Amino acid sequence: MSEGKAVWWQEMTADAIVEHAKKDDIALLPIGAIEQHGPHCPCGDDSYNAIGMAEHISRKTGVMLLPCPMYGSHPFHHWGMPGNIPLTYETHIGLITDIVKGATVSGFNKFIILSAHGQVSSTIVAVHKLGLEGIFTLSLHWYDFLRDDQDVLEDWMWHADEAETSVALYLFPEFVDMSKADKGGGEPLVDRKFIIAPGMRPRPGTMYHFEGTFARPEYRELKNGIIGDATKATREKGEKLVTRLTDHVAELIEDIRQRYEPGVKPLET
Repeated sequence: MSEGKAVWWQEMTADAIVEHAKKDDIALLPIGAIEQHGPHCPCGDDSYNAIGMAEHISRKTGVMLLPCPMYGSHPFHHWGMPGNIPLTYETHIGLITDIVKGATVSGFNKFIILSAHGQVSSTIVAVHKLGLEGIFTLSLHWYDFLRDDQDVLEDWMWHADEAETSVALYLFPEFVDMSKADKGGGEPLVDRKFIIAPGMRPRPGTMYHFEGTFARPEYRELKNGIIGDATKATREKGEKLVTRLTDHVAELIEDIRQRYEPGVKPLET
């Protein structure tokens, strides 16, 4: 499929949305968060990343994009940090499930949640709550969907660092001030060898970085809001990461299309 204009729900009439669903009933929901990203990136970084990535995917595939809620849920150590506006897990789970169920009224039956923020604590629950209601829903976090991009990145991804800043430089450079990019700290409460970094392949003896209270509250731990080295970020790295993600998700969308015609509900087949 040749690349075209991104298909955004909020830019269409109700009649046009229903007609779209008759031909293609897959909808992608980008989700992010409002969270500080150091002195060099905006607090809307995660939501802007989700929106930008979703646009690339829609231009390549023609998939419907649901409006992105700017707020997200957060691991416990993000709470209390200036710039962050976290939703409780219950609120975020309800938000996601309400959005998806609302979209089914217009004829959509297959859903992909694309997250650009660490919020598996709510997305996994939301997916299974929707499954109990017979709604086919997949959830992915962009960094975990890529896995091991060390041929692009010098360091593992953490926060407001090389990876996130590179993507921001590619998707919305007007909001990034690299003159303020810096290195950041933060030490986990156990040896890092036991923790899987975002996007890292699991290894024996490791736990996913949201499977424990591994970190102290950020307002006590971080001096500049960065974990990692933002000075290593480049637009070129960001373009490679976004292009790879776009290709992976486009392949997933095509697989769903080949398996299930519009109007078919996968959980009822």
